[in-house]
Amino acid sequence: MRLLERMRKEWFMIGIVVAIAGAKLKPSVGANGGPLKPEITVSYIAVATIFLNSGLSLKTEELTSALVHLKLHLFIQIFTLAFFPATIWLFLQLLSITSINEWLLKGLQTVGCMPPPVSSAVILTKAVGGNEAAAIFNSAFGSFLGIIITPLLLLLFLGSSSSVPFTSIFSQLFMTVVVPLIIGQIVRRYIKDWLERKKPPFGAISSSVLLVIIYTTFCDTFSNPHFDLDKLSLVLILFMIVSIQLSFMLLTFIFSTRNNSGFTPADTVAIIFCSTHKSLTLGIPMLKIVFAGHEHLSLISVPLLIYHPAQILLGSVLVPTIKSWMVSRQKGVKLTRPTV
Repeated sequence: MRLLERMRKEWFMIGIVVAIAGAKLKPSVGANGGPLKPEITVSYIAVATIFLNSGLSLKTEELTSALVHLKLHLFIQIFTLAFFPATIWLFLQLLSITSINEWLLKGLQTVGCMPPPVSSAVILTKAVGGNEAAAIFNSAFGSFLGIIITPLLLLLFLGSSSSVPFTSIFSQLFMTVVVPLIIGQIVRRYIKDWLERKKPPFGAISSSVLLVIIYTTFCDTFSNPHFDLDKLSLVLILFMIVSIQLSFMLLTFIFSTRNNSGFTPADTVAIIFCSTHKSLTLGIPMLKIVFAGHEHLSLISVPLLIYHPAQILLGSVLVPTIKSWMVSRQKGVKLTRPTV
């Protein structure tokens, strides 16, 4: 199962490259007003499909057992949806005086505003042997919180760069995000046994729809004659993304391993991954809504498109090291326990 998940993620990374290359080759196909009619098929149908899919696949019935770890959940959610975006904002105030492309910097801020992903943090926590129940709870709960908080954070830190009024933005978010998610959860209650038995490919469906959204987003950009991407800015953003991930992983490790933290080594593993990972599946559709019709939407999306594979790659590389630390720490705890 883990091998299939890894293969799916690898194909998705290839799919992103193919989607962007296809958009560059023939941008008129997926641009607004083109044959694909993305202003309808993507803005409404594709986005609603992703969140209906999320509603069907989220196992919220399994989360009650993890509710007791309130301190752990508060730490992860506050770090992800408050500390992370606020720190990025302060960092970008320093970078605003540089020559780095301003839209890529704005995109870096959007990364900070995103909720945790539903899958990658859980998979990596499980691979290490950490607190999987806590990872599942915080990924699912963070996704629900993100539906409300992420758009508010985007508007707080960036404002709306689209010509669409705030009321229209939130009504579209409600109709294409909240309603499909609720419908998916209601339907899941009645067909839960069938879903568990058949195990539909929810991940593959969301990934396929997401590739269509990415393709049409870049079609819009490449059809703009004034589009110009600064290669140096792109390289610097890539370096900053890796540095931010490593810094925040180290920071969560330090905070959660203090003597008075109250967290176990298994808790720390869940904290490291859930607090620093960001959702591409939820993020791209939300950017599509909040920045509807903006000519630099694809540039704003680039940091999130880079952050997603980078978090999986970094996490996978660090799994053996984190697992070794956790096992040695657990053995140390057992050895220090008094014998009865």
